Amino acid sequence: MERVAVLVMEMQRGVVGDLTKFPDLVAACDRHDVIANAARLLQAARRTGLPVIHCTAAFRPDRAGSHTGNCPFIVSLLKDPAHMLDGAPATEVLPELLDPGDLESRRHHGFSPFTGTSLDMTLRSLGVSEVVAVGVSLNLGIPGLALEAVNLGYRVRVVTDAVAGVPEEYARAVLKHTISLLATRTTTVGLVEEWT
Repeated sequence: MERVAVLVMEMQRGVVGDLTKFPDLVAACDRHDVIANAARLLQAARRTGLPVIHCTAAFRPDRAGSHTGNCPFIVSLLKDPAHMLDGAPATEVLPELLDPGDLESRRHHGFSPFTGTSLDMTLRSLGVSEVVAVGVSLNLGIPGLALEAVNLGYRVRVVTDAVAGVPEEYARAVLKHTISLLATRTTTVGLVEEWT
């Protein structure tokens, strides 16, 4: 049987929480109960003894370790010099998704959780061969996570009711036309039943 870990992508206060600058993404999460579904899934994973790893993003105040001029989206975000600074409340994982036994993999560059982090080594040290992805966004983070995980040899499952993107039609298209080519699509209820 596969050793599974749950990867929680950027479910941070400054991304989809009370300190967000992305109201459309928060609205998409609300429409689909993404946070509630993720919380339910994480509780089931922990009860089963599966590792939960929060893949988070932050910037140093001096931006060291981050390419800041190679991507229009990052250039736009960093017009605010206080955006997602290491140690700031905006970088914290949503409290309803965090447990003291969870792990965190923080990155300072890019949009996907593997490149430039120790996530791959952490998963291998835990004997993980399959990852389950929840979080945001279907625009960048979730496809990047799935593609890199597949390239590194992991099986991937994406929980379709615990991910979000904008606009709605695009998010559905990514699930159908991109994620389906990389990963098995599943639901919170399906995985909770499987794990219990």
